[in-house]
Amino acid sequence: MKIKKAVLPVAGMGTRFMPATKVIPKEMLPIVDKPVIQYLVEEAVLSGIEEIIFVISKDKELIRHHFSHHPELEAVLRAREKHEIAERIAPIHGLAKFHYVYQDEPLGDGHAILQAERVVGDEPFLVLFGDDIVKHHTPAAKQLMDQFKGEAMIAVEEVPDTHISSYGVIHPGENESRLYAVRGMVEKPHKDEAPSNLGVIGKYVCPPEIFEAIRQGSSSHGGELRLIDGLIELGKGQKLWAYHVEGERFDTGKAEGLIAANNAFFGES
Repeated sequence: MKIKKAVLPVAGMGTRFMPATKVIPKEMLPIVDKPVIQYLVEEAVLSGIEEIIFVISKDKELIRHHFSHHPELEAVLRAREKHEIAERIAPIHGLAKFHYVYQDEPLGDGHAILQAERVVGDEPFLVLFGDDIVKHHTPAAKQLMDQFKGEAMIAVEEVPDTHISSYGVIHPGENESRLYAVRGMVEKPHKDEAPSNLGVIGKYVCPPEIFEAIRQGSSSHGGELRLIDGLIELGKGQKLWAYHVEGERFDTGKAEGLIAANNAFFGES
């Protein structure tokens, strides 16, 4: 089953990095010489995605600007004989077909995904959140997409007990190698109440039924619509699956994760 579209919800404020993100979206912070968001777009494209749907707010127009064509800039670089830099900039706008939809209010990541429904249509799609970068020769998105058989697929990683209360955690059922049936999920459990050490990270493959499941799911966190609540609702009618992705993951939504990613990717860009 070919998956052609990816939704990237990137409308959040990025308060952890303020004042740096007062004007610059956190997704535009650099890992070496590329912004975080470009790593995610490249991950999607290398996994076979053809269309990228950004869910942005009015304060995130720099993301649209980054993925637009800039022939004047390329011409200036070439005139100054900076051909190598021009060659690195030129392909960015053509990586995929880009769409932009807006989330005008911060009503949760599930609400953000609902804004993309019209563009996604009635087909399965990839979801990549803007904080999770995984370094591996096989992109994490492709690892998930290769396992997809029509039912929701959730990326997980092993999480130490000391950090488990910061994650959504799956209750795993039967498994084959890195693939697990999901019996349930618990949001941010105490380590003594966690059903496993497999924490959810920001990469999913969703069937189109997720849109209605988000609308029908129980809202949480002050009335926000959350993707995890939609997945729990979806699980009432079909199986959910989790895949323990291979690779080193960096949480670039935190300073230490962004620094670690810069160290890991230095010299490879």
